[in-house]
Amino acid sequence: MTVDFDGSLEAVAEESPLVNAVTNTVTVNDVAQVILHWGGLPVMSDDEREVGDMVAASEACLLNMGTVSEVGEATMVTAGQAANEADVPVVVDPVGVGSTPTRNRVADRLASEFDVAAINGNYGEITKLAGDDAAVRGVESVGEYSDISTTAVACAQEYDTVVVASGDVDIVATADAAYEVTAGHPQMGTVVGTGCMLGGSIATFAGAIEDTERAALAGTVAFGLAGEAAAAGEFGDVHGPGSYNVAFKDAVAGLGDTEHDAAESRIEQVLDAGA
Repeated sequence: MTVDFDGSLEAVAEESPLVNAVTNTVTVNDVAQVILHWGGLPVMSDDEREVGDMVAASEACLLNMGTVSEVGEATMVTAGQAANEADVPVVVDPVGVGSTPTRNRVADRLASEFDVAAINGNYGEITKLAGDDAAVRGVESVGEYSDISTTAVACAQEYDTVVVASGDVDIVATADAAYEVTAGHPQMGTVVGTGCMLGGSIATFAGAIEDTERAALAGTVAFGLAGEAAAAGEFGDVHGPGSYNVAFKDAVAGLGDTEHDAAESRIEQVLDAGA
């Protein structure tokens, strides 16, 4: 698949999609900042009394269960229902699924009960959702996942959605195909919340680009390129995780002004399930 990377960034900037993120308390500010820096409008409504109205007025909805609670689950369900009724794309981030029975139940509920545009998770989370054994400690993926492309396709088939599996090499999968996205930098793993920020990025692109597969691919490669640019010092000196986090957000905000003509070459189809 060819992705018009520059056109995708322009689409987000022109649309300025309103993205309601029901997300966790650890990274709520990071997610809001990234949505804004891509050109979206973040709103972090998490009150069940108003979230349905806010989501209905939005262009995208992120449901991130990083600090899942009984109240948070009810809010996410209300948000998901409102999004489906208003035809607003929903991105689910099943943080920590595989680590506790509660997270397993909530993740399956969010992915099953609603028409979900995309699921974003690490290798372990996507593997667990696909019904396979996965090693998840807390909210981190551990272990080896040598067949993650096939697993991501199976997850996409199970929930009839686009799947983004983040790891050393990110995988974007549909029920018919899987793509490797070779963009990113190891320093991204030194910052808490990059997975959450990726979910916010995918939701932002999905709010501006109707084709969710293209939105997921463009959002994932853009996110990785920002990580590379920050690590290379293009947006300020990096001395450790703190300064890298700042440089990364600056890279997201400035990526459209940086030459990345080879962005499309970072996406390679590695599995054709329809063949």
